Amino acid sequence: MTLRLWSPFLLLFALMAAPVAADHTGRVLRIGYVEFPPIEYQDENGQPAGEFIELTRVVAAEAGYDVQFVFLPISRAYLYLANGQIDLWPGLTAIPELHDHVVESWVSPIAIQLSAWYLESTPPVTRFESFHDSLLILIAGYTYGGLSAHLMQSDALRITEAPNHQAALDMLRKHRGHYLLDYREPVRTILTQDGTRPRILETPVRSRNGAWLFSLARHHAVLLRDEFDEAYLRLAAAGKVPAPRAESSGYVLPGFPDHLR
Repeated sequence: MTLRLWSPFLLLFALMAAPVAADHTGRVLRIGYVEFPPIEYQDENGQPAGEFIELTRVVAAEAGYDVQFVFLPISRAYLYLANGQIDLWPGLTAIPELHDHVVESWVSPIAIQLSAWYLESTPPVTRFESFHDSLLILIAGYTYGGLSAHLMQSDALRITEAPNHQAALDMLRKHRGHYLLDYREPVRTILTQDGTRPRILETPVRSRNGAWLFSLARHHAVLLRDEFDEAYLRLAAAGKVPAPRAESSGYVLPGFPDHLR
């Protein structure tokens, strides 16, 4: 009799003790992603793929959510985060244009390397000032953590833009720019696949932190961020995802602008 009387209270206690994320099972998150192979990209079947995409699937499921991925140009990803048309984006931290529009995960599952790329016949990049008096290729729509605006305001160099990573490398090979500023992962993916000449060299410019960015236009952004962080930590403790890495300012090329470090 005593057990029968206590059963409803035991059930209530169990429900209260269960992870908060379980209450959200069946809810769908709209997740933006961009062309950034092999980190995140759209495969030949039009499906989302990449290391960060797979991590996002696993963490969202652990947090109790279904997912709907939306493939976007980078500028549209920023816009959709600002107006709440997507719930989150697996992207990079410290993007000035998103400062007032997102809350970032505390967990940083990956690091991203920004590099300078140039032909072996071009003088090597040893300092930030190496870009002076040159034509620098940038990817249209990329902010490079505020670096793009700084470079475009500089009188010490000229800027030209490419619509994507492949086009940027083609421009570099055709001498339509002295240096290309682009991220290591997508450029190395292309270079590995095409194996063309002339040889292209790389100099690291800045390392950056990857994170999940949650739209503050969605009322549950902070709760969602906390659920993702907690889900990742549970998965890491179980050995199902890499241990969380410590965020840091990382490496910067000598002479890199102090206010953008």
